[in-house]
Amino acid sequence: MSVYLGIDIGGTAVKIGLVDENNRILCSETRSVNFDGYQTPIMTTVIALAREMLAQAPEQPVGIGVSATGQIDVHTGTVIGVGANFGDWLGCGIRTLLEDAFSLPVTVINDANAAALGEQTCGSARGKSNVLVVTIGTGVGGGIIENGRLIQGVRGIGGEIGHYSIRFDGEPCPCGSRGCFERYASTGALVRTFTGDPELLDVLGVHPEDVNGKVIFEHLDHPAVFAAVDRWMDHIAYGITGLVHIFNPEIVLIGGGISREEDRFIRPLREKILSRVMPRFGEVLEVEVAGLSNNAGLLGACAYLRSVYPDL
Repeated sequence: MSVYLGIDIGGTAVKIGLVDENNRILCSETRSVNFDGYQTPIMTTVIALAREMLAQAPEQPVGIGVSATGQIDVHTGTVIGVGANFGDWLGCGIRTLLEDAFSLPVTVINDANAAALGEQTCGSARGKSNVLVVTIGTGVGGGIIENGRLIQGVRGIGGEIGHYSIRFDGEPCPCGSRGCFERYASTGALVRTFTGDPELLDVLGVHPEDVNGKVIFEHLDHPAVFAAVDRWMDHIAYGITGLVHIFNPEIVLIGGGISREEDRFIRPLREKILSRVMPRFGEVLEVEVAGLSNNAGLLGACAYLRSVYPDL
């Protein structure tokens, strides 16, 4: 049975694991990539951890599948766009570095697209052909599967749903546009709402640097907090409604840490989305929690590797 090395690189940590043909994670380990403010290049940390894991592995992998933050040119395995400053990440030749280090076939794909593939392969979208995955965190990421195939576009950077505009005259975005979906629908946007409002901040009773989604949801019984969160969920619902009307998925999967709030987030969000989509779109539409949690990128990266190199 073949074994693959899966690597999931985020802005703060990398997760590496050995994955078998049945999508079982045989072993995995996570390590910080910003432990010294990115003075150490991210790929130096990634390669060192991979070497450590392979030195102890009972079986060597036949290929390496990488899920990585940023806009990834899948043809070259290079980071061609970033949404934040991760040291020397922009322009990083991930595939070349790993091929040189391990002499194995390597594929590289954006982390949100990898998550969508992971969910389709062995998660909550298994058996589904038309899937929209929305990850809600500091920003908003997404992956779109249409008729069984991941939408990638000409360079592999398709599915960048966090940066489609829902308000042409809206907030400026670091990407250079205005009114981007993630400026209103991310957990980061929710946190900014509270840290920028002294009255809301006073209700939470914490310093601005301690505000996060968990703290906010702990105060939902307060009318002002509930109203702010409800408005935030309206932004998410309107953005997803627009995407549903474009892609007509059979299931929308919501990921990110906040998705663990089934009763206070997923259920009301589902109701908002289903009440706003046009009737025929909603007849077959499910809105559910993404099922693979932190393993989605790792498993999706290996699924993409097998799709590119089916003989491995």
